Amino acid sequence: MKKAVIYKKLSNKVVECLACSWYCKIPENMVGLCATRYNMGGNLYSLVYGRPVGLAIDPVEKKPLYHFLPGSKILSFGTVGCNFGCLFCQNFEMSQTNKNVIKNIKNKKYLKKTLDKIIDQFSSQMSPIQIIKLALKNQVQGIAYTYNEPAIFVEFAYETAKLAKRYGLKNIYVSNGFESPEAFSYIKKYLDAINIDLKSFRNEFYNKICFSKIEPVLKNIKIFFKSGIETEITTLIIPTLNDSLEELQDIAKFLASISKDIPWHISAFYPAYKMISFPPTPHETLDKAYKIGLDQGLKYIYQGNVYNPEKSSTFCPKCKILLIKRENYDVSIEKIDLKNGRCLNCHEKIYGIWH
Repeated sequence: MKKAVIYKKLSNKVVECLACSWYCKIPENMVGLCATRYNMGGNLYSLVYGRPVGLAIDPVEKKPLYHFLPGSKILSFGTVGCNFGCLFCQNFEMSQTNKNVIKNIKNKKYLKKTLDKIIDQFSSQMSPIQIIKLALKNQVQGIAYTYNEPAIFVEFAYETAKLAKRYGLKNIYVSNGFESPEAFSYIKKYLDAINIDLKSFRNEFYNKICFSKIEPVLKNIKIFFKSGIETEITTLIIPTLNDSLEELQDIAKFLASISKDIPWHISAFYPAYKMISFPPTPHETLDKAYKIGLDQGLKYIYQGNVYNPEKSSTFCPKCKILLIKRENYDVSIEKIDLKNGRCLNCHEKIYGIWH
């Protein structure tokens, strides 16, 4: 546990958490919606600082980031807790267990003790410098703050990212896009890339399926891209919920209105958590979304969670030559100048960070 930075004090020992767009007002001895930020004595503390979950070496393409240091390795970690409650969450044990347990705690004096037990169950103890040393030992190119929403452990991410830069490592957020402006300003100079989930283009979906709201996500996609942080978007397409022609067109049109350079990952859904009765996404739906993205002028569209090398590879938007070939996580650099980020055939500038 460590004292938080992103919060402000209110009256009667209430604090307002500024880590994400919920702006939870937290009474003494209680936690915010993510169940990781705890008010003790009128000060806010992060219960998950220095408590990483899921430390693993991943290909950067798994985040997914296709326009950022292709073929590189990244050290990934998250923490317990999340500020969303997505019914299809693949990481629900680490993201939701603490939230589900506290619903049944009637005496708040047991709250912190219970949460500490859950955090102990899922996480290890590592300081930011220990994480950096692990990254350097494994010769990775960067750190990914992922699995759950990094905004909820922004102080832990900040201290780790700051050290990562000092040691020549890159920093990646994998996010639901619900950061607050305060949290963005706090960490932005240390972030190199982000993949943001745009889960739907309907607020009803965000309300009923994710227990959230869409407006901050749309704002943050614009903010991150315009800040110069390499930005890619993922939409998990769930049959009958967000797979209509109209909604997919709305998503593609929105992204194109910001920049046609933004890579759009359209991913297949597989049953998980509280949506095990839903069928997997048909390949035909992914093909439909792929064509919609092209029709809206998006230059880089990728199918995910399926094996389709042609639609997971990068082609030059101008001359159509193959730039980067991908088969699952096997990456082959073909006709792209990584030093200058240009097509070797027609010299078209290709969006991304390549070296």
